Amino acid sequence: MLFRQFFEPESSTYTYLFASGIGREALIIDPVKEQAEQYLQAIRELDLRLLRAIDTHTHADHITALGDLRDATGCVTIMGDRSRAECVTQSVRDGDILELEGLRLQARYTPGHTDESFSFVLRPERPQAVFTGDVLLIRGSGRTDFQNGNPEDSWHSIIEVLFRLPDETQVYPAHDYKGWTSSSIGEEKRHNPRLAGKTREQYVELMRALNLPDPKMMDIAVPANLHCGRTA
Repeated sequence: MLFRQFFEPESSTYTYLFASGIGREALIIDPVKEQAEQYLQAIRELDLRLLRAIDTHTHADHITALGDLRDATGCVTIMGDRSRAECVTQSVRDGDILELEGLRLQARYTPGHTDESFSFVLRPERPQAVFTGDVLLIRGSGRTDFQNGNPEDSWHSIIEVLFRLPDETQVYPAHDYKGWTSSSIGEEKRHNPRLAGKTREQYVELMRALNLPDPKMMDIAVPANLHCGRTA
């Protein structure tokens, strides 16, 4: 399998591009507008056909490249069925399967960070990786204090949905702020300080006490991301 992980330093965002091989159909997850040309360069140089571009949720810390990639490649743009964004060619529901020339990706509804957040499981018949957006981070979890986030939903999504995947499943989040590039379900069960050894009540209390400032791009990014990445 061909797999590329891109990093956008301003928002510490990871974007994932993958295909079954060079010259094949490709899919990209959580692309950032400022990096669109870099993705397109990789797509050209690897002779890929970008079929699908996915946002795991409406991001508040960067502007999506879904619209730019759709304009450039004609790809199908995808978000979960609870999204209110207009830049959605195809909505997915919990359990839906996306087929991609030799690869399968399953949509899993994982609210908590936002009420419309989805994760995507690669090869769900024998899970190889899960792209968790902002719901589950490496040694952390996404904040739950805006965009209809909810710490109880976050706990359920992580413990009852994501942690039901096999321990060896690789975890690829939409962000990391400490230099981690990937993890695994087993690692996060054992070592995630917000979750390991915690009860649901302790987790909810912890998340409600974070008192974080709003993302600095929030007032620009959310409206833009509801309108295909357009800022005007």
